[in-house]
Formats: sequence, C-alpha cells, structure tokens
Amino acid sequence: MLVADDQAMVRGGLRLILEDQPDIEVVAEAADGAEAVEAARRLRPDVCLVDVRMPRLDGIEVTRALAGPGVPDPLRVVVVTTFDLDEYVYGALRAGATGFVLKDCGPALLVEAVRAAHQGDALVSPSVTLRLLRHLTARLPDSGRVDHPLSNRELEVVRAVARGRTNQEIAAELFISLSTVKSHVAGIQAKLGLRNRVEVAAWAWENRITGSA
Repeated sequence: MLVADDQAMVRGGLRLILEDQPDIEVVAEAADGAEAVEAARRLRPDVCLVDVRMPRLDGIEVTRALAGPGVPDPLRVVVVTTFDLDEYVYGALRAGATGFVLKDCGPALLVEAVRAAHQGDALVSPSVTLRLLRHLTARLPDSGRVDHPLSNRELEVVRAVARGRTNQEIAAELFISLSTVKSHVAGIQAKLGLRNRVEVAAWAWENRITGSA
C-alpha cells in the first residue's frame, strides 16, 4: 500500500502501525499530493492511505484523480485526517474514497479501514458517520418520493449500509445469510450505477431513505 502525508513523522508512525500487521506492506510513501498521484499510478498499490491537507494537491484532489467518477480503473483510497470536518468527509466520499478515518481513531480502526478497502468494502469512523448523515439530510431539500429500481429487501440493506452496519450485522438484523447480504449489495450497486458501499450510503443520505438512525 501507499502512505501519503506531508509530515515525515506521521508517515513513519502510520508505516509502523501498518507494517506491524502480517498481511500489510507499505510499498511507497509520498510527501505531497502530486507525488502521491504519480506513485500510485506507477505502482498501483492495493490501497492508498491519503492525508487531507497536503501541498500541491490536497487529499480530496488526490482521491478524485485516483478514484473519481471519471477514472476507468480506480484505486482504493482511504482518507485519514486530524480534521473532523463535514466538508472533508463529504468531499472525500464523493471524490471516490472507500474510507475516512481520523488520525486519533487508534491503530485497530486504521488497520480495519485499510483491510476493508482492500476487500472492496468501506469504513468511515463511527464518530462521524451518524453526524454526517444528520448534517446532510438536514441541509438537503426534500425532493419527495425517489424513483429507483430497488426491491423492499434491497432498501432494507441500503438503510443498514447507510447506518454503517457491516455485512455480518446486516445478516443478523435481517435474518439472512452473509452471502445473501453480499449478493444484495452487489445488486444494489449494479442497479444504481454505484461502485462501493460508501456511494450506496451517500445515495441513501442524499435521497432521504436512510430510515431511523
């Protein structure tokens, strides 16, 4: 994986945390956004861990360049930051990030976010998920009924994804198998033209079909 942060001490700390895991190897570091994009495109690491505030290109721009809507073969980007600001969270997720974690989240959650991204899943720090949901639904206009091709069961899965539930938790809540949950998530993404669980959650937030949080 690649680690991008403009502070050498932070990069070193992240590398130590990640390489302490037997299944994670840091293949490159970058000290600014442009360097991160160049290295990521050249090396194509499984996961890119990118800070929000960096010189030349910030983390949102890096994410958009590597994983944005116009990228034909997107990389998996996890945004990590000290700044718990809604504009950063929403900007990162809409730019194509598959995860968003705070630097004070602790090593375990950081590693979990990287592993989730590698598996094609997504993880957002629990401290920001529900607040972000409420913030977005409060400021977006109510457009009324949303036309979509999803079944009632698929909508239940969407609501669970939007509340940050894992596949295992969704399976337990809906009394269905884990493989069925994965099948539903894949079907939802295909029907809505979305690439990952974060985009599914964002779609739910934007269309006010999240249900009770």
